[in-house]
Amino acid sequence: MVRLFVCAVLVASPAAAQTGFQDTSAIDRGVEAFTGKPIGAEGGARTPVDQRLKLALCPMVSISWRATNHDSVVVSCAGPQWRVYVPVILAPTPIAAPAAAAPVAVKPQIVIKRGDPVMIEAGANGFSISRDGVAMTDAVAGGRLLVDVDGAKKPVQAIAVEPGRATLPGFGL
Repeated sequence: MVRLFVCAVLVASPAAAQTGFQDTSAIDRGVEAFTGKPIGAEGGARTPVDQRLKLALCPMVSISWRATNHDSVVVSCAGPQWRVYVPVILAPTPIAAPAAAAPVAVKPQIVIKRGDPVMIEAGANGFSISRDGVAMTDAVAGGRLLVDVDGAKKPVQAIAVEPGRATLPGFGL
């Protein structure tokens, strides 16, 4: 934490001596010297310290950053004890372009569900054949599934094409 002690000469002023309270314009000057920026400028105090504050006179104030992001300055006095937070105008943070994210895996859409009626088709130049059956497994387009065909002892393996339609492997439609 960076600290800067401002001597009583910087803080004390004729106005403070007359009123018995800390001069807020002297606090403003101390904050300006600490930040290196004037009030209202980027990096400087947002506004002057409220003149209505009635702070006890302090022989030596301490000025430091409130946090590492330098969003405000803390002006404090050890004896008599008081503390004032002065907000600072931060530089706008640029909006970073989103980093190139890894491709998101899209879950393929199931086109044939278990229990759906399915027409299995196969064909080549000059002939085609089709059989009706019932899907025994789910499948996405292009995925394999088992189809129970009436009269067959074992299920037939097919490739899902679209809802309710499949083809035998090796016979693309």
